[in-house]
Amino acid sequence: MSTSEPSDQSARLAAFGPNEWLVDEIYQQYLTDPKSVDPAWWDFFADYVPTEHAGADLVAASAAVRAAARAEAEAAEVALDVEVAAHETPQPMKPEAEEAPKPTPPPTPPIAVPVPAAPQVAVASVEPTVLKGPAARVVTNMESSLTVPTATSVRAIPVKLLVDNRIVINNHLARGRGGKVSFTHLIGWAVVQGLKAMPEMNYGFAEVDGKPAVVKNEQINLGLAIDLAKPDGTRQLLVPSIKGADQMDFATFWSSYEEMVRKARGNKLVVDDFVGTTASLTNPG
Repeated sequence: MSTSEPSDQSARLAAFGPNEWLVDEIYQQYLTDPKSVDPAWWDFFADYVPTEHAGADLVAASAAVRAAARAEAEAAEVALDVEVAAHETPQPMKPEAEEAPKPTPPPTPPIAVPVPAAPQVAVASVEPTVLKGPAARVVTNMESSLTVPTATSVRAIPVKLLVDNRIVINNHLARGRGGKVSFTHLIGWAVVQGLKAMPEMNYGFAEVDGKPAVVKNEQINLGLAIDLAKPDGTRQLLVPSIKGADQMDFATFWSSYEEMVRKARGNKLVVDDFVGTTASLTNPG
C-alpha cells in the first residue's frame, strides 16, 4: 500500500463529516459479506483502512484482508513474469524449403449490389394533452420557482442521537398503539421547529407592480415531496403540504403526514392540498 493512501482516505472520509462511524459499520458488513452492502461501496472499501475509532477486531480483520490481497497480487505478478519470460525465450529456427513463386491471379471485377430504396413512412401528428388538476398545479409551481431568488447552504449534522431516539420511539409504539416513525418524520418535525425559531426562513417572495416584495407567512405549511408510480410505469413527483404544521404536536404532525401520503397514493389529492405551501422538504435519495 502506498504512503499516499491514508491522506487520500482522509479526504474521502471528510465528505461524511461527523458520520464517519457509519462508514466503519458498513465496512464491518462488507468484510463479513460483500454482497450485503450496495456495490457502490465496493471500490471505496477496496483499499479502506478503519478509522482510529474502530474496534481492535475490525482493525485486525481489515489488516488480514489487505495482507491476503497483497499476497494474491504478488503471486499474480510472479506468474505474469514467468509467462512473459517463456514467450521471450528464443526458439531455434527451422529451415524452410524454398518454394517456387506462385502466379498472381487476375483481379476479380467488383459485383454491383442493388441498394433498396428506403421505405416512405408517414409521420403521424400527435396532439398535446392539456394538464389539469394537481398536474397543472405542479407545472405552475415549478415555473414560478424559476423566478424566486435562490441561495444554497449545506450543513453536516451528526445523526447518531437521531438513530438511537428513533429506535426508542418505535420500540414504544410496537408495545402500544403500533405504527412506525421514519427518519423523514423526525426531520420534517425538526424543520418545522426550526422555522418556528427563525420565522424569517418561512417568508416568501412576490412581485408587487413589478417590484420585489416579501411575503411574511403567518403559519407554516410544510410541503412533502412524494414520488409516485403511475399505472403506465412512469413516475411523477407531487408536493402537497401539511397546513398549519406549526400548531401541531408531534403526534398530530405524524398523523397528518401519513394521511397526506395515503391520499397521494390513493390518487385522492385535490388542488387545495397544493396551495399555500411556505416551505418544502425533499429527499434527494
